[in-house]
Amino acid sequence: MAKGNALVLGATGQVGRAAVRALVADGWEVTAASRGGGRDERWPAEVRSVALDRNEEGALAAGLGDGCDVLVDIVAYHGGHGRQLTALADRIGSAVVISSGAVYEDDRGRSFDTQDEPDGFPAFPVPIPESWPTVARGEGTYGTRKVALEQELLAAGEALPTTVLRAGAIHGPYCPGPRELWFVKRALDGRPVRVLSYGGASRFHPVHVDNLAELIRLAAANPGSRVLNGADPQAPTVAEIGRAIDAVMGVESETVLIEGPAVGTVGLTPWTGAHPIVYGMTAAEKELGYRPVVSYEESLPATVEWLTAQLAVREWREAFPGLVKYQVDFFDYAAEDAWLATRA
Repeated sequence: MAKGNALVLGATGQVGRAAVRALVADGWEVTAASRGGGRDERWPAEVRSVALDRNEEGALAAGLGDGCDVLVDIVAYHGGHGRQLTALADRIGSAVVISSGAVYEDDRGRSFDTQDEPDGFPAFPVPIPESWPTVARGEGTYGTRKVALEQELLAAGEALPTTVLRAGAIHGPYCPGPRELWFVKRALDGRPVRVLSYGGASRFHPVHVDNLAELIRLAAANPGSRVLNGADPQAPTVAEIGRAIDAVMGVESETVLIEGPAVGTVGLTPWTGAHPIVYGMTAAEKELGYRPVVSYEESLPATVEWLTAQLAVREWREAFPGLVKYQVDFFDYAAEDAWLATRA
């Protein structure tokens, strides 16, 4: 007997694909909604796929029809999306909505929004609990918009029980901005050395799509109004990530460390930070009985295989627009070589 019916918004994205699989395996009747109405080849035939653009007037209401027992929203980004869901609360039993760890700010008011300013990188406790302060709601940045989304949903209370999941650095196949590319492409290009700033000790807590999907599965079966972090069981340093990827790819690279910040792009990686970013998972363990389904290292072979396949047919900027948005050439080998020459 089915647990009920679930509607997944953003089903063909990296998290949505895994969420659909997890819900189906747990006994839910799943409708997978995306703008293109596509499918993942790993979904079973009983998954219903629909084309739905939630930003079109009336489209989400029409897609809900008579309603659903749980709505999983992967692509909600601002307060307006929160109000959109609460306005349809009479047709939604409960919701699970993806937010971000980017909402937190430190005790000096620093956040991801200030990280590019002098001394602007936030210094958080290790790990960060869900009770830690956040930036003010607003529409100006990704973090402030996510806070507005969270507040709209949580204000609904029992009218729309919503589990908000503050995700870490999401990784896995189908990622539009895969951080692991920084090491994978270097290995494929035959680069014998990589330079890491801050002594290679930077930590930006990752979360694999399958671990997020497990949190979604558990929250769908246990509705409530709550905020939970979403992260892997480990928060490896950038140097540890490099060694793990090398092991998967069967290469040995020399690591050169800069003890301070990056020199321009030299030593800069998608994980680089002056202070560690680590998310506490105690609340998810207590509230949902959460246990991760995969470790960072266990997940890497599939990620590396997918990245390698993408680079075989497309240039990295074309393949991964999520990295291009940083407006950084993460593969400026000429700058690396010039800096390394000064150390000879």
